[in-house]
Amino acid sequence: MTVEWNDTETNAKGWMVVHNFVKGYTGGGIRMHPCVTLREVERLAKTMAYKYKACESQYCGGCKGGIAYDSKAPDARAVLRRYLIAMMPYIKAGVSLGGDLGTKYGDMLEVFREFGFEMPLTKSMAADPRIEKNMQAYNKMLDLTVDGRPINDVIAGYGVACAADEAWSYLPDTEDSAAVVIQGMGRVGSAIAKKIQQFGHKVVGMADSKVCVYCKDGLDTELLYDLKRGHRELDLTKLPETYQIMPTEQWVEQECDILIPAALDNVIHKDNAERVRAKLLVEGANIPVSPEADKILKNKGIYLICDFTANLSEAWFYDAVFFGVVEPELNTVLREGEALCRRNAGKLMKAAVEEGIYARESAMKLFEPDIQDMPEI
Repeated sequence: MTVEWNDTETNAKGWMVVHNFVKGYTGGGIRMHPCVTLREVERLAKTMAYKYKACESQYCGGCKGGIAYDSKAPDARAVLRRYLIAMMPYIKAGVSLGGDLGTKYGDMLEVFREFGFEMPLTKSMAADPRIEKNMQAYNKMLDLTVDGRPINDVIAGYGVACAADEAWSYLPDTEDSAAVVIQGMGRVGSAIAKKIQQFGHKVVGMADSKVCVYCKDGLDTELLYDLKRGHRELDLTKLPETYQIMPTEQWVEQECDILIPAALDNVIHKDNAERVRAKLLVEGANIPVSPEADKILKNKGIYLICDFTANLSEAWFYDAVFFGVVEPELNTVLREGEALCRRNAGKLMKAAVEEGIYARESAMKLFEPDIQDMPEI
């Protein structure tokens, strides 16, 4: 299902794409960026459907929203509000739209409350007292911190790090410790860096939208996190002299064992895929590899863990607590979420190493959504 929206006050254009419903319910975030296209939103909605299947969810399908507009514009929140109001009949029927690139769930919550509800629910869910209890437990958990950071700032990145660590253990003829390059210094990228070092790996490169920072002896990722937090650009004057600073697009070609794109979509494409030097690529962002680049990576023999299996922890956290699959207790949530990421990565790497099956092809078969319910109208 695709719904197109055209703003009446600006040149903003948007879409809502539902790939599938499960028990009348579907979930995904809203992306706001000037270059958002319908094709991108369709790919992201499909990814969410596969992601919830990989989450072992029995309650949620996949959808996505997209708005072609600058999220940094002064009127961006007003544009988002008008988009949400236009989509309200679908939201009230169980299309659960959350935050994503360029949007914050808190802004959506304000609009939802204007219309008298806290979270999109189907009629059946709204009538179930267990859902209300679980929703309160989930909201309470959002106030918790892990390693000094809000749980929602780390849970996705920690899952990606677990998937990468598990996948690395399957590769033949490798050292215990891998050299890692991460594209993205936001909440996901910085969380990956923090967790993957706890497993004994070394982060040798990180990139944001402006620069790539590289040091073969390893980066002080906490320093980068502190310098980046709350700012759009790094203060390069505060970096050690041993760090190499280069244009951001060069992150893809840095020497490393594991390469993790963890920010934007289509950052590995037909024009730079040949320059990838890593043995293993783990997709920390949604659809960071274009279809053309994917063929190149496969032909190069690069092992891969795809997005909907690597970065599913945040979606799983919401789904598992909201529907009462897991106890809303911090250590339990972290343990179960990380175990799921390792389990999925292990399945894909076993098939890749022992049978030579490219991991994306395995994942598309293994986690194909098999439920296409109708919404509750």
